[in-house]
Amino acid sequence: MYLEATRKQQSQVIEVTFREMIKLLASYNDKVAQVVLENAPHNAKYTSHHIQKEILHIFSRKVRSHIREEIGDSKFCIIVDEAHDESKKEKMDIVLRFVDKDGNIKERFFDIVHVKDTTAATLKKELSVVLSRHNLDVSNIRGQGYDGASNMRGEWNGLQALFLNDNPYAYYVHCYAHKLQLALVAASREVIPVHQFFSNLAFIVNVVCSSSKRHDDLQAIELDGITQLLEIGELETGKGKNQIRTLKRVGDTRWSSHFYSICSMMKLYNASCLVLQKIIVDGSTYSQRGDVDATFNMLSSFEFILILHMMKEIMGITGSLCQALQKQSQDILNAMQLVCSTKILIQKLREDGWKNLLKGVVFFCEQHDIDIPDFNSTYVARHGRSRHKKIMSLWNIILG
Repeated sequence: MYLEATRKQQSQVIEVTFREMIKLLASYNDKVAQVVLENAPHNAKYTSHHIQKEILHIFSRKVRSHIREEIGDSKFCIIVDEAHDESKKEKMDIVLRFVDKDGNIKERFFDIVHVKDTTAATLKKELSVVLSRHNLDVSNIRGQGYDGASNMRGEWNGLQALFLNDNPYAYYVHCYAHKLQLALVAASREVIPVHQFFSNLAFIVNVVCSSSKRHDDLQAIELDGITQLLEIGELETGKGKNQIRTLKRVGDTRWSSHFYSICSMMKLYNASCLVLQKIIVDGSTYSQRGDVDATFNMLSSFEFILILHMMKEIMGITGSLCQALQKQSQDILNAMQLVCSTKILIQKLREDGWKNLLKGVVFFCEQHDIDIPDFNSTYVARHGRSRHKKIMSLWNIILG
């Protein structure tokens, strides 16, 4: 059932992509516009999924051939990243960077390949197949760019090391925007409550989305909530609005995955709580019911909600910086200015952001019936013997 739903989603995505591409072509060419979409004969509308998919493959081959002509005999760099689609199949995205015959630096998305596993040897094999298929010699590689995953950046057995064995000029350069993001996440997790928060967040997401049935329950509850809000006029209708969402898992080397996971939890907080409550009542074993009950208590604690909102504010600022640094138009001067402005925003958040943050946290807790502690009492980071040790507010721990 899940696979059928996944195939149906993929078919819908392909159909939408095909139609949008046809609309784009029609907007640029009047002759095309006269014979496509509603102007096309009944037997030439190309609404079949298989025909649309075949046409898209033809387009993609044409585009890759054009990129290959642009490269010619020039040296080039490879940029590779891992991703997975809706069916959870692991994909390898390939981007080529080169200098064309006019001396302009070009960066082109070249291909996306399904890989059976993400070991360095498999990635190198699949990447070499793609390059050789288009007569791109590995000896012409003059640079490699990957994320922080160990299977790619490993000095001895990583993907970059395997290519360096074949070509000593294929220098490896880490994506510094991604490196900065990983450093920011690692620095924030040096704070014990924040590390515990992300560990708990990952556990909650795994519990709620551990099976197709729970995932369906989550989306069904979310659908009911959206329907009720639409009925009372709390949400606006329109194309692309009010989409059914799901919880995002945190990946240590995934771009902005920590921020997206936090945002998804805030949007699906009520639905997640209802799914957990259902498991507490209908769980098949006592251990399952007990673990989920502990998870629900953790999810509905004020400290969890406080850190949830706090990290959303902080990572929203740093995430914008990382996204801006990826743009080709950025140079070193603009990058330095962006870093300075980000530091100013974080400092402003530290000095003036507490009241607005607390106001948002209190409002969220009141909406979901979460107990709010007495703010006049002192925050104690630990209990027991460590009660008399150094005590400071959580806000100063994270931004101090």
